Amino acid sequence: MKRIVAMIAGVVVGLAGASLLLAQVMANPFIGTWKLNLEKSKYTGVEAPKSATRTIEADNDGEIVTFVGVAADGTPIRYSFTTNLDGKPASVSGFGAHGGIDTQVVTRVDAYTLKGTATKAGKVVYTQRTVVSKDGKVTTETREGKDENGQPISVVAVWEKQ
Repeated sequence: MKRIVAMIAGVVVGLAGASLLLAQVMANPFIGTWKLNLEKSKYTGVEAPKSATRTIEADNDGEIVTFVGVAADGTPIRYSFTTNLDGKPASVSGFGAHGGIDTQVVTRVDAYTLKGTATKAGKVVYTQRTVVSKDGKVTTETREGKDENGQPISVVAVWEKQ
């Protein structure tokens, strides 16, 4: 009898944990692992990476965002930042971030849209708008900015949920 009660308690605890995780993902459709679809993406004035994966984890009211991949020149990409989606600057750590950014500011516009500004040494490198599809399977990130020579860049990066 004690074994049955213990098993039932274990199942209840497991279901409660799973439902909390599901609620967190449903509350933030950006949570998960996303792979860059290079065929559907468009890079103008800047080279596309060879590959990239973006992982977004829940962190209280915000997110931990990590990018891993290979740049156009073959060098590794691995950087991350933690944001509360509140428009406050978040330090970018790691290497290979587009434009060498060191700070990212992200604000939630609505449940499916984020806007942001990426800077390096206090100077804006690009602005971005990221939208997740209603079915939660695709995010489209649109970036506008200037390269290190002041020439315009434009990126439409399409990310697919894994």
